[in-house]
Amino acid sequence: MGKGIKKIGVLTSGGDAPGMNAAIRAVVRACAYYNVQCVGVYRGYQGLIEGDFRTLAAHDVSNIINCGGTILKSARSQEFRTKEGRQKAYEQIKKEKIDAIVLIGGDGTFTGGMVFNDEFNFPCLGIPGTIDNDIFGTNYTIGYDTALNTVVEVIDKIRDTASSHNRLFFVEVMGRDAGFIALNAGVGAGAEEILIPEEDLGLDRLLEALKRTKRSGKSSSIVVVSEGDKIGKNVFELADYVEENLPEYEVRVSVLGHMQRGGSPSCFDRVLATRLGVKAVELLLDGKTNLMVGLVNNKVETTDLDNAVKGHHEINKELLRVSDIMSI
Repeated sequence: MGKGIKKIGVLTSGGDAPGMNAAIRAVVRACAYYNVQCVGVYRGYQGLIEGDFRTLAAHDVSNIINCGGTILKSARSQEFRTKEGRQKAYEQIKKEKIDAIVLIGGDGTFTGGMVFNDEFNFPCLGIPGTIDNDIFGTNYTIGYDTALNTVVEVIDKIRDTASSHNRLFFVEVMGRDAGFIALNAGVGAGAEEILIPEEDLGLDRLLEALKRTKRSGKSSSIVVVSEGDKIGKNVFELADYVEENLPEYEVRVSVLGHMQRGGSPSCFDRVLATRLGVKAVELLLDGKTNLMVGLVNNKVETTDLDNAVKGHHEINKELLRVSDIMSI
């Protein structure tokens, strides 16, 4: 080990996700284990540009494994999208004598790292942290499992109300371009229908499915809608459309919003974040760069950052089939 790396920076960027703190903790403690200095970069790429740095020792990350959000804060930096902004960031890194950096975030974070690596040949290593689970090269992203559990818990509560009042509830979950949360939480919570960006159910089929549900004697229904669903209407317009065409239904809408991002991470996310954090540091010390660490078939594997950004994480077709069968 070695390759001349004496100081590693770590930052979180983009939307926060439960388990990011567990990943930060793993990076800091792996650095301590291998006698490498660790520097926390606050507020993502914006903090990199402004030199918002703090040295982190093993004891600085005590009692954070159970906390949601990110102690390093996160920000979306427009300035880092410019060549001048990235030049400033590089100058700050050189001044601080940082030799490599671990980036915790999603595809926007990795795109930034990739461009930075191309321009300055600076070692970057990505850890996938996003509740959407839409990163190629890993079966699970940090935060996804926790978000799923949060959504299922909330839908269970909504179902109590739906059943008490014979109502149809449209529950909108996060996932602008990916239906992973909607599909898995929908199956887990026993939703009658699931609308996701990857599959255009179509309005007619939705109405038919809801009529069938009514005929089967169900007095209440839950439809889980991914925010990026391609059916062509937002969730409120969708609810209005169903009420107009199926007057026997009393329709309500619940938009879960940012509650899905918060909360104490699940055991799965804590363990995943810890494994990926340690591996990220070890890879940098082995002279590897421009990679993302991920979990594939329960093994920690690497993917080129380029592939992680450009590749497509496919929705589970088998689970789609299962959800259709369950909606009978």
